[in-house]
Amino acid sequence: MAYALNLHDIQGNVTRAYGRFSFPFARYFFFQIRHPAAGRAFVDAVRREVTTSARWPDEADKPNCTVNIAFTFMGLYWLEVPNRTLQGMPDVFISGMRSRASMLGDRDPTITADDDPDWDRDWDPIWQGNRKEGLGGSEDVHILVTLNAQPDLAGAEPGSQDFLARLKNPHPDLEAKTDWLRSLTSDGIVLLERNGKAGDAPFQSASAVFDDFGGVTLPTAREHFGFTDGIGDPVFKGQYPPAQEKTAVIGRGKRMGGDWEALETGEFILGHTGESQELPPTAMPPEFMQNGTFMAYRKLHENVASFQSVVDEEAQGFATSMAIDEPQARETLLAKMCGRWSDGVPLAVVPDYDEWIAFGKARGWRNENGSMLMTPDAWRKQIAYIRSAEASDFRYADDMAGFKCPGGAHMRRMNTRDYLDPLNAFGIDPETGKQFENAGATHALNKRRRILRRGLPYGPPNFEPRDDASEQGVIMMAMGVDLFRQFEFVQQQWIQYGLDFHQGNNTCPMLGRHDHHTRHMIPSDPKSGKPPYMMTKLKTFVECRGGDYFFVPSMIALRMIAMGIVDPT
Repeated sequence: MAYALNLHDIQGNVTRAYGRFSFPFARYFFFQIRHPAAGRAFVDAVRREVTTSARWPDEADKPNCTVNIAFTFMGLYWLEVPNRTLQGMPDVFISGMRSRASMLGDRDPTITADDDPDWDRDWDPIWQGNRKEGLGGSEDVHILVTLNAQPDLAGAEPGSQDFLARLKNPHPDLEAKTDWLRSLTSDGIVLLERNGKAGDAPFQSASAVFDDFGGVTLPTAREHFGFTDGIGDPVFKGQYPPAQEKTAVIGRGKRMGGDWEALETGEFILGHTGESQELPPTAMPPEFMQNGTFMAYRKLHENVASFQSVVDEEAQGFATSMAIDEPQARETLLAKMCGRWSDGVPLAVVPDYDEWIAFGKARGWRNENGSMLMTPDAWRKQIAYIRSAEASDFRYADDMAGFKCPGGAHMRRMNTRDYLDPLNAFGIDPETGKQFENAGATHALNKRRRILRRGLPYGPPNFEPRDDASEQGVIMMAMGVDLFRQFEFVQQQWIQYGLDFHQGNNTCPMLGRHDHHTRHMIPSDPKSGKPPYMMTKLKTFVECRGGDYFFVPSMIALRMIAMGIVDPT
């Protein structure tokens, strides 16, 4: 029997990523409550416009611009949610993200905060004062409202030239919703207009990164380093209609007994059974947290110039070591750092450069010379591929040594799949002369660490050259019922550490801090006769610019908050 969720009670950004092709534009607004009654009036006005998870078009019309809302712990305090309810919230959420900076890798873990009191000097001004001791909460962020907008299609025929040409402009409802939000502010509820590096932006804007495809500007699936992103988010029970779930779950659920299954809903939505077959802990009353979830909001700055410089330098050594030309060496290094080729094809499926070029030719997005075809038709074909189950249908247990995808690669750390099954055999199967298949490997040690990834890139909406100081990166919103067990575990143990992957203290080659550990090991299959290669010049390519932990309530809980009727008794 299919698992049924009350989709009308769950906020829409929990079950949907909205997507950079259907909703490529976003604005993130931060508010501070100065008077509880004004805060509740604001919540009451916003909740009436909130986009739920009701399915389009059967249960609700697809909006031109979505609206969603979330609260920090201090926001709930200022809304006068009862102390007994607040005391039942998770410790990590109560503490906030700033207090977890050392563990998350947001400051140098070898230096205490007392020895480096200005460790947050590079954070955006809006986050520098948030939850900072000595300020009495005067600069705290209380409420986050997110708007995601469709392009301004104006009824253009799907697939037509006019349709494609309109994809680069946001729907006017984005500006209308912005004006509406501003109209809700007062002396009692203030919009914090200190966003961006200069601290002078009224909101944090974000959008897909666009590129030119035969004279048409179209949204890409890539972030500013050039990697295809946003593939393979987890699938949980009730998220999709039964018929759609059968396909969506391939490579995105959990692999049990050789088949892909949807993850338990309680890993992502409170009030439902999780993978432990238990209900997540809840504050009183139970209705307050039912159908809600928690979210880590993080602004992740990308040092694009440093990244390109290091990859170029390492590619020279890799080309010499592997006896290949530098363009091939550069593309291969990028793939070995990420776990996917730059166009989204997984290394676990297509590990060889020549095979990768042939794959793109056969699928219609590369020309005879192996270069990307910059045409709308090639764009459609690549997008169709990365949206397909094929792009996510792979394992790591058949490559325990990392000959195809290095054990320390970014993707392998973020989602370990069946790699960590303790029964996996490591080495070469004497019968086949290949790595053990480990055909029965499961996701047993992975399925309680999955997170939903939301958000979009921010910065210039194109790939024009820029330096480390310019504004570009990704707004990452990681959702799950347990910030400590899910987001923080992955960030600390798998991104900022490497023991689970036999990498010692080596951190993620893309997201990790590289103040002290600058290496990334790329194994080679001994049959190739080529040596392993050690990247040794890594720098910290991604730096946090601030953020906090938020609670994303259900529609019922939003009404309780707005009316001031949260009753823990």
